[in-house]
Amino acid sequence: MSFFKDLDLRKLGMQLLVASIITLSVSAIGMVELFGGRFVITGLFTMAQILFLGPTAFFAYRAAQEAPAGKKWLGLLKALLLGVGVGIVMFTFVWLAQNFDVRSVFINISPRLINILSFEHAGGATTLFLALVGSALAGGALALVPDKLRKALLLGASITLLVGLLSEILAERLRSLFSSQLSSAIIASKALQVIPATVLFVLVSAISYLRQSGRIGTGKIGPDLKPSQAKIVRTALISLLLLVLPMLLGSYLTEVTNNIGLFFLMGLGLNIVVGLAGLLDLGYVAFFAIGAYTMAALTSTGHLGVAGISFWVALPICVAVAALAGFILGMPVLRMRGDYLAIVTLGFGEIIRILALSDLMKPYIGGAQGILNIPKPTVGDLALIRPEQMYYVILIGVAIAMFMSTRVRDSQIGRRWMAMREDEDVAEAMGINLVNTKLLAFTIGAGFSGLAGAIFASKLGSIFPHSFNLLISINVLSLIIVGGLGSIPGTLVGAIILVGLPELLREFAEFRWLAYGVLLVTMMLSRPEGFIPSETIKRELHAGDEAAEQAG
Repeated sequence: MSFFKDLDLRKLGMQLLVASIITLSVSAIGMVELFGGRFVITGLFTMAQILFLGPTAFFAYRAAQEAPAGKKWLGLLKALLLGVGVGIVMFTFVWLAQNFDVRSVFINISPRLINILSFEHAGGATTLFLALVGSALAGGALALVPDKLRKALLLGASITLLVGLLSEILAERLRSLFSSQLSSAIIASKALQVIPATVLFVLVSAISYLRQSGRIGTGKIGPDLKPSQAKIVRTALISLLLLVLPMLLGSYLTEVTNNIGLFFLMGLGLNIVVGLAGLLDLGYVAFFAIGAYTMAALTSTGHLGVAGISFWVALPICVAVAALAGFILGMPVLRMRGDYLAIVTLGFGEIIRILALSDLMKPYIGGAQGILNIPKPTVGDLALIRPEQMYYVILIGVAIAMFMSTRVRDSQIGRRWMAMREDEDVAEAMGINLVNTKLLAFTIGAGFSGLAGAIFASKLGSIFPHSFNLLISINVLSLIIVGGLGSIPGTLVGAIILVGLPELLREFAEFRWLAYGVLLVTMMLSRPEGFIPSETIKRELHAGDEAAEQAG
């Protein structure tokens, strides 16, 4: 009985079911066939093979991790059983596709799909079965290696996979910065060559392992430097890298970086409202739109322009107008919390969007036709037209916002926000003025969003109401959750993952949004505090876990 209890057949069966459904789904909806010819490592494996072997390896890894501490063999057995189970399901799938006309119902189940699943071998279903069992055993074996080594191997594999996916973009940069010969030696046919991929995997894994072991990366930049001096040196090095970054990235990657910067700027503002003050704002895009339209109206050289002033003069006005809008929104919702506050702010965002589309405002802001002829920022006689030039405007805005966010977070008002987030009643009983505290959070957060909107309008040269829909608010909220509520580095990581990566992975068509959704679900289940959470949020989310461990 103890053996079957440790085996936990019920949970293993659930993992087998989920792995089978995922593998069948990515095959039946066309993802495997679409990526069948997309090698990650030249001549070794394709993106399609990762898609239909990866789920089995992942769930086998999880199943093996759950084995009792002194029974490693049981973990491998669970992985083997899971691999056999998924293998039988996919064996049946391929056999049915080969012997019956299932394509009349499922149009994506084509002969090419079956060839990809069977690795172009005559064995067909048997080859797929053996591959699934092998991937399950590999996942189970990985779960049983020492913790430091496992983390190092996973990081090395992840970085190698990411570089392989972005190899086409990287090849272009290598050709521009170095030579075509070097580019071809590292990347060929949109994939990493085997030897560079192996070197990258070993190098990243080794560095990660050594860092975990404390042999490198101790944080010291020199034997005689004090911590404060080391911090100054690190800041100087990071600043230097940021200044030369456009020269390394080129136009396309710099444009992607600019988009990341704008969302990071908005994320810093929403992080104050949601992450620090605990006020769920789903209408945050409204302030983004207000900043953009204010910039357009003040600077446009078209018939809707009202002032014709320069970008630099209009910028503080845009921030002030957006901050005023945040103050006005905050006034009627001071006593609302949670879902009610979210609904009201959502309604405010939709009101702004519909007003921008309406005939009522058309004589002033153009309605559906928007506002055109918005000039670029200028420095003297130089117009900042190219992405590499606009990058520095966004960098200045982000630097100012980061400085203000850090100072405010560590100030007395930041502690008031966090106290209010924990419990408004207790905060009020402790003498915190909730009215002023909430209004200040809305106002500062709206000002950051208005700053991003003003830069956005000047960057594009024209704006339209459809650029300010609810999805913008959802994206900004998602990036601060994925990155880590209350964390400035986490907000940057969230912007890179949710804004930068979907743009870089455009070759995967609409399926990149599927990966976006999977990432959000996975994050909420496995790491609800985010990638780089603030220590306060991390303690809050895991307080129950610590209490359960102490009770156990």
